[in-house]
Amino acid sequence: MPHYHSLGKIPKKRHTQFRKPDGSLYAEQLFSTEGFSSNSSLLYHINAPTRILKTEEPEHVAPVAASNNILKHRSFKGFNVTPEKDYLKSRKIVLFNNDVQLTLAAPKKGLTDNVFYKNADTDEVLFIHEGTGTLKTQYGEIPFGYGDYVVVPRGTIYQIEFNHEDNRLFIIESFSPITFPKRYLSKYGQLLENSPYCERDLRLPENLQTHDKPGEYLIQVKKKGYLYPIWYGNHPFDVVGWDGCEYPYALSIHDFEPITGRVHQPPPVHQTFDANNFVICSFVPRLFDYHPHSIPAPYNHSNIDSDEVLYYVDGDFMSRKHVERGMITLHPAGIPHGPHPGTVEKSIGAKETKELAVMVDTFHPLVLTKDALGIEDDSYIYSWIE
Repeated sequence: MPHYHSLGKIPKKRHTQFRKPDGSLYAEQLFSTEGFSSNSSLLYHINAPTRILKTEEPEHVAPVAASNNILKHRSFKGFNVTPEKDYLKSRKIVLFNNDVQLTLAAPKKGLTDNVFYKNADTDEVLFIHEGTGTLKTQYGEIPFGYGDYVVVPRGTIYQIEFNHEDNRLFIIESFSPITFPKRYLSKYGQLLENSPYCERDLRLPENLQTHDKPGEYLIQVKKKGYLYPIWYGNHPFDVVGWDGCEYPYALSIHDFEPITGRVHQPPPVHQTFDANNFVICSFVPRLFDYHPHSIPAPYNHSNIDSDEVLYYVDGDFMSRKHVERGMITLHPAGIPHGPHPGTVEKSIGAKETKELAVMVDTFHPLVLTKDALGIEDDSYIYSWIE
């Protein structure tokens, strides 16, 4: 998580009287995703953040497994997901397990006016493949565009606004906190010199907007596989100030600095984020290995411990044939995989790659949904036959 940050007006000392110009108290709220034992922030509201006006019965939105065949190389055409106007309905979970849910979305519109969203189950990493816009939260605003990872801690109330209708997102929902890999951090939490990115690359909330507006505000809250409609009596963005270490932020994949070597480097050098039982990696344009007899293409590997998911963003991939933008490949644990026939020899002598991709490696098997089967390329499993 990023370091301490503050916006707006806050009292000199926490948990003390902080009064409005009329003499009444602001309402202090502690926000943390792991009780009182981890990072947190303190937000100061004009109104109590607890004023519920009404609720309705929830809608079931949990993913359902559509196949028991988890030992098969698969490929999915992500851009075949049909665009939808509603941001929440546009989110289609394609792969999932008890640790993570992988979602494709092609929303034409975001969440605006009096409608908000809160994921009370998972941290969200919104990878922006196509489109630009702004994430609006109680902490301020985060503008985003092509190649951004927008990291949203669970429980964050947000609206998302797109500038145009053509948007493509790859969303990673984590049931554990999204963190920086420990090997990139000093014992005091600073990103080290060997890290492929640093604090300067993180984009924190800005332009805190305080809305003191009574009314009826719908917050769609996702909890345990259900979407709960809850109406509150005040605009949730009535925060006059906040400080702490738990808040949304953005990191561009274009600011990830690749780690290279004389011979082919293993996938952990591409790691960007950490979570419980899975990791997120970034494959970015980079120079190839410089040993005189190096083979830039990756070697075959056994895949005993983890399922490997690659979301292809842009560029050419020396180890794969017929790659399309938005394509997803799943190489499950239990059977080996490697470069396609002919690509190893072809890679020798190449000086660089322009590939851009997001990888998710999970340590427990992923299962498919009906939405995944609807965009699957059934011929992919045979693509290693020469």
